[in-house]
Amino acid sequence: MTVTEKILARASNKERVSPGDVVFAKVDKLMMHDVSGPGVIKLFNELEKKGKKFEGIWDPDRVWITEDHFVPAPDKISADNINMLAEWSEKYGVKKHFKYGLGQYGICHTLSHEEALVLPGEVYVGGDSHTNTTGAMGAFAAGLGHTDIAYVLINGVIWFRVPETMFFRLSGNKPDYIMAKDMILAIIGEIGTDGANYKAMQFSGDVVKNLPMEERLTLTNMTTEAGAKNGIIESDATTDQYIRERTDARYSSLVGDKDAEFSEVFDYEINKLEPIVAKPFSPGNISAARDLQGIEINKAYIGSCTGAKLEDLRLAAKFMKGKKVKIRTEVLPATQSIYLKAMREGLINTFVEAGAVVGPPTCGACCGAHMGVLGKDEICISTTNRNFPGRMGHVESQTYLASPMVVAASSLTGKITDPRDAVKN
Repeated sequence: MTVTEKILARASNKERVSPGDVVFAKVDKLMMHDVSGPGVIKLFNELEKKGKKFEGIWDPDRVWITEDHFVPAPDKISADNINMLAEWSEKYGVKKHFKYGLGQYGICHTLSHEEALVLPGEVYVGGDSHTNTTGAMGAFAAGLGHTDIAYVLINGVIWFRVPETMFFRLSGNKPDYIMAKDMILAIIGEIGTDGANYKAMQFSGDVVKNLPMEERLTLTNMTTEAGAKNGIIESDATTDQYIRERTDARYSSLVGDKDAEFSEVFDYEINKLEPIVAKPFSPGNISAARDLQGIEINKAYIGSCTGAKLEDLRLAAKFMKGKKVKIRTEVLPATQSIYLKAMREGLINTFVEAGAVVGPPTCGACCGAHMGVLGKDEICISTTNRNFPGRMGHVESQTYLASPMVVAASSLTGKITDPRDAVKN
């Protein structure tokens, strides 16, 4: 069995499962945020009106809530939703509620690993499509809709159809100018945005084994953009070290069998890879950064669960140190803890001295809600994960997706720029 199959087998008390099997799996962890949470709460309220009585939820210690999409609250509805979440978590005894303006908080898919909320071998579900991110920890991590999240909150289990697994072997010596964002964009460019529909995308190979944890998380994060049910990387010494720096919680990791069967196997020589940019209006519409040089842009955005982890900020700061940005540039660390680490390392000073605006952790600009949306005809190069029409603002704006290094290099020229050429300049 593959690692995904083994996790689902253990969670459903089965010795063996195969792709296509339908299983009822015990859930280890569940997440809601200020967009998905109110929808789930509405379902609870509707059930109560129909006579359903709730003494409590399945296990409040396994549930966590974050305020991340509409913070700082841009309007009254957003503020009310945040208050609704606070009342609900207090009512049902949920202690892990990461509240904006009260210390540690941030983007849900970053908190999941930054706070070691999800551990190897676990089944983790969240009310957001990019829950796949945390599969880099060696967990089965998948996004669910409001109804399914409500069901788990009541019962602690949910059904899954066991997905086929696509295997991606990344080999070679990774060039310094290549990041995980380039790798996953290259993969999506090949298989398409529907190439992994309801499949698991598993990553391995020498390159993956040598990637720091935060880079691995970028790979699994954007499996969502290929339609995958989950993305996963088997846990190893890097995983264990990352977790042990954050918690002493016990866990039982799993790895796939040596003779595990995959639906497809893909091989990539990373040393041959160019810095990649996804053009509007699809993450699969890729091109080499150098083929797009000269395209003028209005904004550079370094943020989101995909591109504002500490390692992302470190690499972006290397390009911006001692230089000045030529376009509107925004940097938003993914969590408050990352913000503090970046401040202690002098990264925040580097960004501000370069002329960039550094803001609080939020999903606002990434999802086109607030905190820096794009206007008509504006062009942005961004470390985020989606670029369909209107994703970051006006439906007639354009977003190019790229690695933090490409975005930082482009902020200094006002045009899409390959990081190798920025170094020359």
